[in-house]
Amino acid sequence: MLSPWVRLAVAMFAVSWGANQFAPMQLVYREHLGLGNGSFTAMLASYVVGLIPALLYFGRVSDRFGRRAVIRPMIPVAIVSSLVLIAGAAVPDLLYLGRVLAGLASGMAFGAGTAWMKELSTDAPAGAGARRAAVSLSAGFGCGALFAGVIAQWLPAPELLPYLVHIALMIGALALVWSVPDARGRATSSTPKSLSALSTRQFRWGIAPWAPWVFGVATVSFATLPPLVSESLRSTSVAFTGLVAALTLLTGAVIQPWAKRWSQQDDAAGVRVGITLGVLGFGAATVVAYTHGTLSVAAIVVAALLLGSCYGILLGSGLASVEQLAPEDELAQTVAVFYCLIYIGFAVPFLISVLAPHLGYATCFLGAALLMLASVAVGRKAKERHLTPR
Repeated sequence: MLSPWVRLAVAMFAVSWGANQFAPMQLVYREHLGLGNGSFTAMLASYVVGLIPALLYFGRVSDRFGRRAVIRPMIPVAIVSSLVLIAGAAVPDLLYLGRVLAGLASGMAFGAGTAWMKELSTDAPAGAGARRAAVSLSAGFGCGALFAGVIAQWLPAPELLPYLVHIALMIGALALVWSVPDARGRATSSTPKSLSALSTRQFRWGIAPWAPWVFGVATVSFATLPPLVSESLRSTSVAFTGLVAALTLLTGAVIQPWAKRWSQQDDAAGVRVGITLGVLGFGAATVVAYTHGTLSVAAIVVAALLLGSCYGILLGSGLASVEQLAPEDELAQTVAVFYCLIYIGFAVPFLISVLAPHLGYATCFLGAALLMLASVAVGRKAKERHLTPR
């Protein structure tokens, strides 16, 4: 019998699979529906429209009524999202709705699921819940993109089959997670209260300024870079997009043991390593903008490894810090706020698609690297100024 945390991990893996199965479909929809880069990145980002309200609302519901009360109904929502995306092949505007519903399912799952994972990991070392959640989500994000890309590239019905696989996964996850014990239960008080962790200096200056780069770097890797070499790859471009997404996000899962070691040194050590790798990743992305053919493909692979490492380290460090800061009765809501911050980064590829025709991709990538450095420097300076006696 699988342990409760493993059964929950399967559900989180399945919903994050659905969140990212759309990523390698850009070239499929470009060919079949005539979608341009701007339209696709807008669809990719529309996921956040469902995600952020769901995170904030269902985090509070989870802290009040228990984790299972949110995770169980999340699964039908995820299934409906894939059904709507299937219909989007005939009515393209439904692709926006499908992505919004995928965001709604993710918002229901991520805050409640991460908090539940911590509660199911009390017999493990400190931080195990955060790492298990980060690995489950990153593995699902990566595998969803990889298998959707492979299926869409080489199997029939590319607008249908990837989503059917996700529906099957969610049905299996429902069976596994249904009976997972929920120790949280119903809260005794229904009065909303402010979240104490959000007012701490560590959250405001040590987490919030850099948090959007968690998904900012990841989405640039798999949404912005592969189309730059699609002409060179031609017949394998869809599979390559899925491979880059998988490489980025699975690297984020694989690097978690090292992220744990760095974060144990001090709270900021992991963040510094992650930001450094992100800057190097944007440097590799700049090489892509200046090269062609095999060299540009190789540069994308390097960028995916570096940006994926940045993503994984920042995600694990942030979740571990939030777990330490938040009281049990505020945990899901505080985690939800952290996820809201990191998902702001989904707008980065869209902004690049708007600015690149005017500034060039190389300038956009270098600008992103500078902004990422600034997010850490400004936070550190503000924290030091706040701590300085007057």
